[in-house]
Amino acid sequence: MAPVSAGEDGIALASARGRWVLACAVLASGMAMLDGTVVNVALPTLGKDLDASISALQWVVNAYMLTLSALLLLGGALGDRVGRRRTLIVGVVWFALASALCGLAQNAGTLIAARALQGVGGALLTPGSLALVRSSYRPDDQAKAVGAWSGLGGVAGAIGPFLGGWLIDGPGWRWIFLINVPLAALVLVAVRHVPESRDEAASARPFDVPGACLAALFLAGVSFALIGASGDASAAGMVLPGVLGLAAGAAFVAVERRRRDPMLPLTLFRSRLFTAANVMTLCLYAAIGGILFLLPVQLQTTLGYDALQAGTATLPITVLMLLLSAYSGDLARRVGPRLPLMAGPLVAATGVLLMLRIRPGASYVTDVLPAVVVLGLGMSLFVAPLTATVLASVDASRAGLASGVNNTAARIAQLLVVAGLPLAVGLSGTAYADPDALNTAFGKAAVMCAALFVLAAVAAAVFVRPSPAAWHEERGNEPQCRTCLGVNAPPLEPGSAPPG
Repeated sequence: MAPVSAGEDGIALASARGRWVLACAVLASGMAMLDGTVVNVALPTLGKDLDASISALQWVVNAYMLTLSALLLLGGALGDRVGRRRTLIVGVVWFALASALCGLAQNAGTLIAARALQGVGGALLTPGSLALVRSSYRPDDQAKAVGAWSGLGGVAGAIGPFLGGWLIDGPGWRWIFLINVPLAALVLVAVRHVPESRDEAASARPFDVPGACLAALFLAGVSFALIGASGDASAAGMVLPGVLGLAAGAAFVAVERRRRDPMLPLTLFRSRLFTAANVMTLCLYAAIGGILFLLPVQLQTTLGYDALQAGTATLPITVLMLLLSAYSGDLARRVGPRLPLMAGPLVAATGVLLMLRIRPGASYVTDVLPAVVVLGLGMSLFVAPLTATVLASVDASRAGLASGVNNTAARIAQLLVVAGLPLAVGLSGTAYADPDALNTAFGKAAVMCAALFVLAAVAAAVFVRPSPAAWHEERGNEPQCRTCLGVNAPPLEPGSAPPG
């Protein structure tokens, strides 16, 4: 496929070619979003079919998150250097082949290895879809194109529970992976109309391969230690990976501090607001990832839901975020981000505590629905203001890098909580298939996740300025800066959104 040019002024969104570019970006991001939506729902079925323990199921989720988190920033840098269109094509093909391996896996070990390969493809695919939208269109159409990409991606996320649940209960769990193959074919048809783009200055910067490798070793070591502790690993099997992981983390910080062009510039964290926003991100997405990891299992094991019912039970969260996120962004613009970043996590914590009522004999209408609605309202309040706060905390020239770091922080939070939460609540072996043991563990997990939401609200109260004017006065900037006030702030990329 030969690269095509966007022309000097870019592509018009309303043109036929503009629609092809949008379709390509939405389909590409939808591939990654679909697996994030339905894999958690499939866990009980996977465990039964593959005779897998809770540790193996944790790795089914985390093998993907591990490679994705470690390589995401490197994938974005690769697109800037060699071409975003070219990187997207490689990512789509890689993701599709790895998905096929997932669908053909005959045991848990093979599935985990294929999921790790899938994460590599996701690291090439995820940053590329939004980057294509931002670089392909005329300046006047870019904001509208990003909005259309975000909205259509949200629709894809809403369809995911229906499609995934139907596939799991119908053709079987393998099709939640195999369906990516025809989707990839559609992307490759659409990508023929997508112009190539790259950052010419990026070719002068070397890849931070040592940083990426050390980040992967850190995340892998800590994950091995936490998952091993909740399984049947020996003491050496837990301590050694943990020590090596922590050592790799320390080496990563040392390497990034000394490199001229690091993958993660530590100077970003000189901004107190940027640091605080990423601490909030870690707390918020750990809470979201933890509760939505165990909720589908609780619904199927304890309440007897099938996969489709469990998948659609959390649909109100997606619907509320689609309907209300724009309004919460506007609220943050008018009153400042502090109020929604305090109120949103507290409302979400209330929703999670309401999930304590989801136990044997619970009704969907009176017990499950109120909990997921309140959780969805809380998430709708804080997701858009959190993104705007991250972007506002750095100079405009570093907004893309700041967004990438924040997206990576969200994925790392989900990775670590899936690794550590079963250990913290005493869930091991095949206890996830025992309704009584799972119900007890789920109650403990709900309290822990609610505490993480409250911690994020406290961080917002302490570190986020109460109003846009005061915020800018502190930074010495103009109080009418549209980016800092949250206007037209880019959304989080697919995959950073809460898992289904």
